[in-house]
Amino acid sequence: MNYRWIRLGHHLLGYAGLVLLAMWTLLPLGWMVAVSLMPSGAASTSPVPLWPDTPTLVQYATLFAHFHMARYLANSLIISGSITLGALLLNAMAGYAFAVLRFRGREALLRLLLMALLIPIHITILPLFLMLRAMGLINSYLGVILPNLASVLGIFLMYQFMRTLPLSLIEAARMDGASEFQIFWRVALPLSRPMLASVGMLTFLGAWNDFLWPLVVLTQHTHYTLPVALANLAGEHVQDVELMMAGSVVTILPVLLLFLGLQRFYLPVLLRSGLAG
Repeated sequence: MNYRWIRLGHHLLGYAGLVLLAMWTLLPLGWMVAVSLMPSGAASTSPVPLWPDTPTLVQYATLFAHFHMARYLANSLIISGSITLGALLLNAMAGYAFAVLRFRGREALLRLLLMALLIPIHITILPLFLMLRAMGLINSYLGVILPNLASVLGIFLMYQFMRTLPLSLIEAARMDGASEFQIFWRVALPLSRPMLASVGMLTFLGAWNDFLWPLVVLTQHTHYTLPVALANLAGEHVQDVELMMAGSVVTILPVLLLFLGLQRFYLPVLLRSGLAG
C-alpha cells in the first residue's frame, strides 16, 4: 500500500511539473495576446498590466485598415498553400520511387540526396537568386514557391514510410495491369495519409515562417508575406508595442489553429519517427 501511494505521489509531482512547464511556455503567448488587446501606450506604463482593463480590437482594425494586413495574409496563404500541395505530391512521388521502384543507381542517388542535408541553406541563396533572376521570376510568387516545392527531409520521410507498405498490395495491383502511377495514386498515397499529414504540416509551417528567402526574392511590398511585412512594420513602428503584438498574433494564429486542428493526424507519426522528441 505504501508503495502505491509513493508511486501515485511521483505521478502527481510529474503531472504538476508538466502543467507548470506548459504554463511557463504559454505565458509569453498569452501576454502577447493581452498586449494586442490594449489601447496604444497601455503596455508602456509601469507596472505593465497583465491584462487590459477594457480590451479593444483597435490595433487589429488599424493593421487591416491602414497597413494592408489582409493582403500580406493572403500572400502567405497562397505561397504556403502552393508550396505545401506541390511538396506533398513531389516528395511522395520521389519517396515512392526510392522505396518501391528498382532502378540502377538508386542507392547512390539516395545517399547523394541525403548528403544535401549537410549543405547550409545560406550557401544556396546566391545561385538560386541568380537562376531565378535569369528566369524573370524575381518579385513573384513563383520565385518563392519553386525552390521549395521539394525537400530532402520530405523525400526521406516519405521514403521511410513507403518502405513499410505491404508489397503484396503493390504486386497485386501490377498483376491487375495497373501502371506505376496508378499504383502510386490509388494504393500508395491512400496508405500514406498519416505521413502525408506530417510532411504537409512541417512543410506548411516552414513555408509560413520563412523570412529569409521571401525577403531576398520579393522586392515590392504588395508581394510581401506576413513575416517580411511584420519586420518592416517593426522598423517603422517599433515603439508601438500594442500594434506589433497584434501583428504577431495575426502571424501566429493561423498556423497555431492548423497545428491544433490536425495534431491527431500527424502527432502519432512524429512520435513514432522520433521527430517530436
